[in-house]
Amino acid sequence: MTALRPLLRYQAALLLRSQRWLPPVILYAVFLAVGVQTGQPILDSLGYAAAAVLPIAAWFVRICATNEPPAARSCVGAAAGPTRAHLACLLTAFGAAALLGVAATVVVMVISDPTSTNHQTRLPILPAGGAGLVAALVCALLGTAVGALTTWPLLRSPGRAVPAMLLGAVLALVVTGSPARAAISDLVTGSQAGTVPAPLLPLIGAGATAAAAIAVACALTTRRG
Repeated sequence: MTALRPLLRYQAALLLRSQRWLPPVILYAVFLAVGVQTGQPILDSLGYAAAAVLPIAAWFVRICATNEPPAARSCVGAAAGPTRAHLACLLTAFGAAALLGVAATVVVMVISDPTSTNHQTRLPILPAGGAGLVAALVCALLGTAVGALTTWPLLRSPGRAVPAMLLGAVLALVVTGSPARAAISDLVTGSQAGTVPAPLLPLIGAGATAAAAIAVACALTTRRG
């Protein structure tokens, strides 16, 4: 991990200076402003906020993977190794999405009503926020996996990569067995029942999926250049 720190700082600086992070962040803020209102049940709002993190994470991956000109990417790959360089790129994207999810979770905790869907049962704020944070991390992990499999080095053409990324993000949210769907469903079900869920199994599944996708993408960097 120590060897990755300079690469992570480099990728983070590239992301910040590029200002390409502005469109996904603004879109996410608008999405929350439309769908999350003051006084809504906390778990329902947390599920809504977490779901939106998934496509944003995939978008961040695409931004980070295409930030560098090919010549610069080749230089970094030659100095640090292409696998390590691409890993830093994917981890930076995940970190940006996770940070956005954490910020959204805090905002939702502040403005939401800590009650069940019918507003009859009080819910503890901190455990509810923890469940929402886990769901946001699940979606950030799966979004990173989707992005890793739908951008360079697997897909180079934007005409193929962007539609594949959008389709992958939608499927990751709706397909039965998806950790993201399970985590969000746990929040909605918990809100209806007046209980705070602990979506740890979806977190484990999302972590395993993201690790596999990142491993594939990083392995292919050495073959496709």
